[in-house]
Amino acid sequence: MNKNLSNLGYRMPAEWEKQESIWITWPYNKKDWPDLFESIPKKVAEIVSIISKTQKVNLIIKLNEKENKIIRILKFFSAKLRNIRFLKIQTDRIWIRDFGPIYLVNNRTKSKIFINFKFNGWSKYKNFKKDNKVNLVIHKKTQIRKIEPRIKIKNRYKKIILEGGAIDVNGKGSIILTKECLLSKIQLRNPGINKLTYEKVLSKLLNVNNFIWLNKGIVGDDTHGHVDDISRFVSENTIMTAIENNKKDENYQILKKNFRILKSAKNSNGKKFRIIKIPMPKPISFDKVRVPASYMNFLICNKIVLLPIFNDECDLKAIKIFKKFFKNKKIVGIDCSKLIWGFGAIHCMTQQEPKV
Repeated sequence: MNKNLSNLGYRMPAEWEKQESIWITWPYNKKDWPDLFESIPKKVAEIVSIISKTQKVNLIIKLNEKENKIIRILKFFSAKLRNIRFLKIQTDRIWIRDFGPIYLVNNRTKSKIFINFKFNGWSKYKNFKKDNKVNLVIHKKTQIRKIEPRIKIKNRYKKIILEGGAIDVNGKGSIILTKECLLSKIQLRNPGINKLTYEKVLSKLLNVNNFIWLNKGIVGDDTHGHVDDISRFVSENTIMTAIENNKKDENYQILKKNFRILKSAKNSNGKKFRIIKIPMPKPISFDKVRVPASYMNFLICNKIVLLPIFNDECDLKAIKIFKKFFKNKKIVGIDCSKLIWGFGAIHCMTQQEPKV
């Protein structure tokens, strides 16, 4: 049913490859940040503004939104307005990493397409129907061809459910994912799909052949195991991974086991990766609910890296490690100590569109 996009020369590029733009969704869902929503539009405006100074931003706003109202907030953060394109599309939440387009590029034909995986609210929330239709509108507005992957399960073809935060690629055949997110019976995305089937399908769609399966994501992650909170490629052969140094913390064993898997993992050419350890901030809770605070939810842009920080003693350590590695990019720390109450940070609320 699915075309073998890899055979046609398409691949999912790494995040650090040249970008055309960044997609961001304006926040409206007050229930995602109980008692803290007031500060969220300003935080999103700050992030949009910083990115707009060096590259284009596609900003999704609701249908009846007054652009001038948002422009006033963006001006407060000195946004470069000519780099911001407003698109009126209905949404449920801001986490476009998980429902937005997964772009593929073809270096041979100098073209790009995007995959429109089905989104079902992480098999957890019921209000996701608007988010699941966002890509249909993006396709119409941008005229970039979209692919709708399906899979045959028990003689029926079904759309594949996959979120952008569940996968991380190096653009050269390797992909990191977690068993907890894709293979666990809790918040099960695709009943009837096993590990081997995932590998066959994703190799055809994303042009990946080297699967690094980590065990679990961090405590407090309502997606049940997204990889973009724990381990990320930062170059073809380098992976940054979160490490918990407090042995009494629930994340200690989880992240230790993931680190061991990464240490023995090899790239498509059979060589081991360079692994860079990133400390975890101290646990953050709201109303006794732990949230997934992690420095790994960063975004790599063309000239900058946006790094979530949490008013934590490890903030400076993380910034230092990032500065040492990303020598040609400016590291911008963004206080996400309130944004994280929505169970996501910078990577979760952005989606990059590659340049061809």
